[in-house]
Amino acid sequence: MRENQELLDRGFTLVPGFIGTAEAASLRELYADERLFRSRIVMERHSFGRGEYQYFAHPLPPRLQHLREELYAELAPVANEWMGRLGRALKFPAVHQEFLHECLEGEQSRATVLLLRYGAGDYNRLHQDLYGPVAFPLQATIYLSRPGEEFGGGEVVLAEQKPRAQTRVHVVAPNQGDLLILPTSAAPIAGAHGYYRATFRHGVSTVTWGERFTLGIVFHDAR
Repeated sequence: MRENQELLDRGFTLVPGFIGTAEAASLRELYADERLFRSRIVMERHSFGRGEYQYFAHPLPPRLQHLREELYAELAPVANEWMGRLGRALKFPAVHQEFLHECLEGEQSRATVLLLRYGAGDYNRLHQDLYGPVAFPLQATIYLSRPGEEFGGGEVVLAEQKPRAQTRVHVVAPNQGDLLILPTSAAPIAGAHGYYRATFRHGVSTVTWGERFTLGIVFHDAR
C-alpha cells in the first residue's frame, strides 16, 4: 500500500476510493440482517455517544473475511516497524490467522468487525478500540455513505497526545468508499531526539442531518 509511508510518518492515512459505490451500498445493506451479528450496541446506554453499531459474528461474511485478512497482511510490516521504533521486541505474524491464534491464547475469540449507523444528532465520543491484552496497533474504517448527499457533519476526529504537551486534533472528512487507517492506541512519531509514543483516540463529530454508515475493521478479536 503506497500510503504506508504516510502511516510511518504521521500515524494515520486516508486511502481515497478504496471500494466502489456498489460495494459500499451492499455492505450497508448487511446492517438489516440480524443473523450476521453477535451483538448490537446502543451507544447512549453506555455513555459512548449517540447512535448504534453491531458486531459481526464468526464466521464473517466472505468479503469481510477477505478484507480483514488482506488489510492485515498489508499492515503487519508497518506494525512491526512501529514496534521497533517504540523499542518493543513484539513481532506480529505475516498471516492474520496466525495472529488470531495469539488472540485465542489470550481468551479473545469474539469478532470485532462492526457496522456503525448514525442519524441526525448522533456522535461518537473519543475512544480506543481495545478488547483485551492482545492488540494490533492499527485498525481500519471504510466509509459507506455520501457526505453532503446522504448526511451532513459526522467528520472523523483524531486526538493525538504527545508526552508533556497539549492535545493535537486532526479532522478528517472522508468520502464514500474511502479507507482510513489509524492507530488503535498509540503510534511512534519522529521528534528532535528520536521517536516518541503519541497516544491516539478517535471519534465522530455530530451528524447534523441524514444517515451515516461506516464499516470498522479491528484486527484483534475480543474477550
